Amino acid sequence: MKKTFAIILTAVIFIWYGIERGEVPIILKKAVNICLECIGLG
Repeated sequence: MKKTFAIILTAVIFIWYGIERGEVPIILKKAVNICLECIGLG
């Protein structure tokens, strides 16, 4: 139980850190490019 909580807490901390650094638009842009290039949407 403690191990699971530690993993979840670590994940939340890294997600929060990425949001604070302003990485959300970068990740969304990369996701859109993957969809347009690899899957062929558009």
